[in-house]
Amino acid sequence: MNALKLDPESTLGRLNASVHVRTGEMVGRVQNSRGTGRMLILVIAFFAIFAVLKPAVFLNPINLQNIMVTAPEIGLLGLAIMLAMLTGGIDLSIVSIANLSAITIATLYIKVSEQNPDLAGTLTPLFILAGVAVGVLGGLFNGFLVAKVGITPILATLATMQIYNGLAIVWTGGTTLAGQPPALGAFGQSAIAGIPMLFVVFVLISIAIGIIVKRTPIGLKVQLQGANPVAARFAGIKSGQVLGSTYLLTGLLGGLAGAFFLARNPTASADFGSSYVLLVIVIAVLGGTNPNGGFASVFGVVLATLTLQIVSSGFTAMRFSPYQYAIAQGVILIVVMVIDSDTWREYRSRKKRVGTTKNSQPSVKGKAS
Repeated sequence: MNALKLDPESTLGRLNASVHVRTGEMVGRVQNSRGTGRMLILVIAFFAIFAVLKPAVFLNPINLQNIMVTAPEIGLLGLAIMLAMLTGGIDLSIVSIANLSAITIATLYIKVSEQNPDLAGTLTPLFILAGVAVGVLGGLFNGFLVAKVGITPILATLATMQIYNGLAIVWTGGTTLAGQPPALGAFGQSAIAGIPMLFVVFVLISIAIGIIVKRTPIGLKVQLQGANPVAARFAGIKSGQVLGSTYLLTGLLGGLAGAFFLARNPTASADFGSSYVLLVIVIAVLGGTNPNGGFASVFGVVLATLTLQIVSSGFTAMRFSPYQYAIAQGVILIVVMVIDSDTWREYRSRKKRVGTTKNSQPSVKGKAS
């Protein structure tokens, strides 16, 4: 029998070793993310500050419910941005996708209810599915441009953001659609033990996304794609499929966010949530997402969403303007990024050490007869 030589210093051997080491490092990084602990401290700190400064207003049960009602739609968009960033990209079109989803649901309901209100109520679940499907199609188109055509994510999604915004304006004629299905509105106002159902569903979706990212092969591939695309390619990971699946999932979350928009608001319009794009990027980064890709924390994004909603509610209670809230967002982000600068440097240093160790390994050959 011919001798079989195994050389760990071959190109494929080195890359596979690098993949193994870096993957273990990334998973450990996600599990031990300091971003989660940091955001938990901020949630508690800001809640305590506003509870002391404006207890009568801030601690009012209605105000606390409002925080939990408004957080889900923003949180879903933050999770979508997190997934795109996890691959080393971004999705600037996510709010536009959510708007198209809401407009789809509202339009279908209005058209059918004009002829048969009872039928419109019966078909509400199908209207919602159609709206979510529009979000998925938007995500698929983004994935096609990024994965197949090869356009840089920030440019591809900037272009599609303009396209989706334009479609929404043409579709609605620039007017506001008053077309909230009663069942969807009732769901948006319902609660369990004082906790809004929108928030309950948001938590369940977040758990599902966390499982996908941490416990499934596609989640591991997404992390590796963001951490080291070259190693991922030589490890046999098809980056096109990974990117396509990721943007499909971001589109799905955008579609769900659109349904949440409409559940909370009786109207849909092309410019709703126009200020959300920067907000959800801030949420993703605050939650511990590496802007360069490779690791993120779903729980951190959830906590970052709650943190900014608490700050927004607290500023409203203290009669601060939206501009002051925007300043606060920027200050919080800068402070957190300064604190995290040591974290990113440590991560890059560890990557360099892994590369150095890999290149300095002695050649070892074995024979098998």
